[in-house]
Amino acid sequence: MVFSSNIFLFFYLPTVLALYYLTPRRYRNTLLFLVNLVFYGWGEPVFLLLMLFSILSNYAYGLLIQRYRRQVRAKRMVLVASVVVNLGLLGFFKYADFIAGMMQAVFPFLRTVPLPAIPLPIGISFYVFQTMSYTIDVYRGDAPVQRRLIPFGTYVSLFPQLIAGPIVRYRDVAEQMEDRRESVSQFADGIRRFTVGLGKKILIANQMGLLWDLLREEGSGLGAWIGLTAFAFQIYFDFSGYSDMAIGLGKMLGFTFLENFNYPYISRSITEFWRRWHISLSTWFREYVYIPLGGNRRGLPRQLWNILVVWALTGLWHGASWNFLLWGLYFALLLMIEKLFLMRWLDRAPLWLGHLYTLFFLLMGWALFFFTSLPELWAFLGRLFGGGAVSPEGRVDILGYLPLLLVAAVASTPFGSRVYGRIRDTVWGRYGAVGLGMAALVLCVAALASQSYNPFIYFRF
Repeated sequence: MVFSSNIFLFFYLPTVLALYYLTPRRYRNTLLFLVNLVFYGWGEPVFLLLMLFSILSNYAYGLLIQRYRRQVRAKRMVLVASVVVNLGLLGFFKYADFIAGMMQAVFPFLRTVPLPAIPLPIGISFYVFQTMSYTIDVYRGDAPVQRRLIPFGTYVSLFPQLIAGPIVRYRDVAEQMEDRRESVSQFADGIRRFTVGLGKKILIANQMGLLWDLLREEGSGLGAWIGLTAFAFQIYFDFSGYSDMAIGLGKMLGFTFLENFNYPYISRSITEFWRRWHISLSTWFREYVYIPLGGNRRGLPRQLWNILVVWALTGLWHGASWNFLLWGLYFALLLMIEKLFLMRWLDRAPLWLGHLYTLFFLLMGWALFFFTSLPELWAFLGRLFGGGAVSPEGRVDILGYLPLLLVAAVASTPFGSRVYGRIRDTVWGRYGAVGLGMAALVLCVAALASQSYNPFIYFRF
């Protein structure tokens, strides 16, 4: 079930909210746990068993770590077991096909062995990272152990962020799991945030995706550049829109999740971009991989090695495919170059030059990200730098989408939020925001009724 679907908007969400606020406070976690299971099992009920296993095993690991908290060796063994089990789950369902394919490529005699396709459970990359962060934080003493199963199960399976994040660390919501106080103002803010995210997804991301589909095979360099820009907007508004909806839904239920995006396309360096894009994933890798490897505490060669390891893993986290590994290594190389010398130059360079540099290499990165077939990637890059005039059909497509491209460009900057911040306490600001929100919701519903194109890009991770 996706947020931008009629079944969610007009059946599941109203039903859950009504039941939630009619239920006595002490039973709300139990209700949430049950509706979370319904949400996840709606499309893939068989994988409920996998998620329940993850919940039960990590709940037990947390209790064991707490039990042996004064026995360093025993506590460490429990942590290692939890990490092995979690990575084993993720590795089997996400990477077994990829590894088997590599084995068949290396050993031709294996090509005659039939290999069943292993389906990828939706959201497994996200909830496995959450459960790993829980056991690691309990081990470190950074988070309290959860002694009751239902609140822990609710945390792991919480439907607003279960499918595509943000990745929520237990320590950030531990108190909210035990005692949260909902308010009318928080609920209203949640509706506003959800509507903003829905508008990003339906009105901008989906349309940019259609333009990308139209221009992807365009023979001209200009058409290919505009198409790739459309994909950059699609993935940003798709994913940040989902994060906005998740944060908004959390507010409606009394939760406060940390922000996951901070206008990444205004960045002046790749380093800055990754501080603004998918913040919860970057934070996870920094705290649980980069810093344990030594972080910035070691010499420069070790720091560069740590960056390489983290970004190879980041690429593979996104998918079991060579293009994702190359994508991760591509950004590792850029980040290492910036760390070695380029950041010092960028700090002194004109703002526009830093933006231009960042956007150029980001667009190259998005091409790597999209094309899972390396021959298709090389062919597209050839068109990208091949020049040539846009075809008549391409010109029609571009002109038709030009107003929306301009809207997307402005909406990817803080301009709108700054304007709203100045007028929100005025009559025009209050009523204007309500009117725009209602208009956006009506447009989204109308678009949902007429569109068949409604993917969420990050669902496949």
